[in-house]
Amino acid sequence: MPHRSLLQRIRRKARGYAAKLRRLLRSVRPGSAHPDDTWARTLLTDGEGRVYAAMDPRDREHACRVTRSLLSGYPHAGPELVAAALLHDCGKSLRPYRVVERVLVGLIPNRLARVLPPVGAIGIRAHHPELGARLLAHAGARPRVAQLVARHHHPNGDPDATVLHEYDDRE
Repeated sequence: MPHRSLLQRIRRKARGYAAKLRRLLRSVRPGSAHPDDTWARTLLTDGEGRVYAAMDPRDREHACRVTRSLLSGYPHAGPELVAAALLHDCGKSLRPYRVVERVLVGLIPNRLARVLPPVGAIGIRAHHPELGARLLAHAGARPRVAQLVARHHHPNGDPDATVLHEYDDRE
């Protein structure tokens, strides 16, 4: 990730928190989610599509927003990055969230969630990238898609994972 000034980092964090608040407000009413599943499935392999279909509708809708935003701002994104954008939160599907849990867990910063005991909703929240990557590998997903899902919160110098992280933060 390129070196950013303090003001740039503050602005990025503020945008990220505003996006998180919008996601939390949308998550209160699960019936109001309307993901574009037909479109999304055209971008995934059969195994990836099965994993996508098992995701909560709110997470699928978020994934579609992230992917459309990514394609708009980064039109030369490769097919594996696009698929990873659609699947980046698939690890959360391993345990259904109640609405209250979704809101409360969403308020906990990821860095804090990763040091708390890895149980229940907090454990899923903290470790969903790694869990999602394992889920995708088991489903026969493309290895690069699973790798990008695993890295979407901590890109570690991977340019595509950095792009995914930034677009996920915006939505």
